[in-house]
Amino acid sequence: MAVALTKDNFSKSIESGVSLVDFWAPWCGPCKMQLPIVEELSTELQGTAVIGKINVDEEPELASQFGVMSIPTLILFKDGQPVDKMVGLQSKDALKNKIQGHI
Repeated sequence: MAVALTKDNFSKSIESGVSLVDFWAPWCGPCKMQLPIVEELSTELQGTAVIGKINVDEEPELASQFGVMSIPTLILFKDGQPVDKMVGLQSKDALKNKIQGHI
């Protein structure tokens, strides 16, 4: 299960290792297609990478901090620093390859 991230737990959750964060909203059609892919990855990569999701309606500060203008936006972090940003619907294979490239 992907971790629901908020401004309270965000920094702690991504501070070490590789993390993929999905910026989404419940009203966003492509986000609804992206979410099951993100959930599958969280199961497959458990213990290898942190997979999180941020509802931009509930956490607008985090979305603006990382320049999220369109959703879904997925940002890959390594030891707390953003290393890759993908905008729009992404395939599971593409995301998995990007994550594994930073492990």
